[in-house]
Amino acid sequence: MTKFIPDEVIDKDNIIEPHGGMDRTVHVFDADSVAAVNAALAARRPLLVRGEPGIGKSQLARAAAEVLGRAFVSFTVDNRTESHELMWHFDAVARLAEAQLVGVSCTCGEDDSKLDKPDPRERLAMTHFISPGPLWWGMDWSTAQKQKGTGATRCMVHKSAKCNPANGVVVLIDEIDKADASVPNGLLECLGNRSFTCCDGTTVDQSAGEPPLVIVTTNEERSLPDPFLRRCVVLQLDLPQLPQYKEDFVAYLTRLGRAHDADNRLSDDVLSAAAEMLVGDRIAVGEKGLCPPGCAEYLDLLAALKTLPVNGGAGHDEMMKTLGRFFYRKHRESAE
Repeated sequence: MTKFIPDEVIDKDNIIEPHGGMDRTVHVFDADSVAAVNAALAARRPLLVRGEPGIGKSQLARAAAEVLGRAFVSFTVDNRTESHELMWHFDAVARLAEAQLVGVSCTCGEDDSKLDKPDPRERLAMTHFISPGPLWWGMDWSTAQKQKGTGATRCMVHKSAKCNPANGVVVLIDEIDKADASVPNGLLECLGNRSFTCCDGTTVDQSAGEPPLVIVTTNEERSLPDPFLRRCVVLQLDLPQLPQYKEDFVAYLTRLGRAHDADNRLSDDVLSAAAEMLVGDRIAVGEKGLCPPGCAEYLDLLAALKTLPVNGGAGHDEMMKTLGRFFYRKHRESAE
């Protein structure tokens, strides 16, 4: 039976344990995010998360995996990504190198039978050079584990005693808008049928266990194809509008800052002052048509304030005024 995210996690500090190179962090679910994730689980459709950079789109996927007890697999898209890489990766370079080694051994007159080597055709079989992509891990974890391919797929795989693939998998496809439209279009059949065929003819399908929760993020750098959008549940993450909802914005950031400062190293006054500074810079930068600072910059500033020593009698509030411009004003025009 499919497990859903309970309402009890809303507006609570949900700890996300470290995985691989990702640090321990905290996520605060809002009601819309919980409803959207549960809707995607129920409909067995991908969840497309829209929003500006740094608002927490990728972290939502990690948090969902933690609360649901699912394994977590992530893949960051770039402008060179091809759609099949999200399913499987074929290392043609490694196969060519192996073919050259086979050719050298044959030219040197080595007796493969005496050396107990496999048949050259077996050594060059395509299956040896195929690595599973994120959707393969999500659909069939067991065969993905058995698939011994060469080369890196840029696919990060995380599991733990709590986050177990037996409970299902959360697959994060991050920043899909960086790729050509052929990438989301190339996923239509895979996401619709929950199956795909590799270049060697192997078919992978989701025939047992929980279907994966696929979360796709976009920074809206380019529009996504309508056929892809029709197959997604869509969540829009927005920060409160400025300047009319300034107080709501400051309150939201302060709540977020407190969640990330569990040991109370920073006072509420410092958290609020850092939020108000961000709001002011965000308005000024936005008026110049530049990408404004957001949640990520705010949390980075707080991390610096908590870590740096307080010297010369200067408190966190004075340090914040000094450091704030380094985090909030990243464009040349905004520093003027």
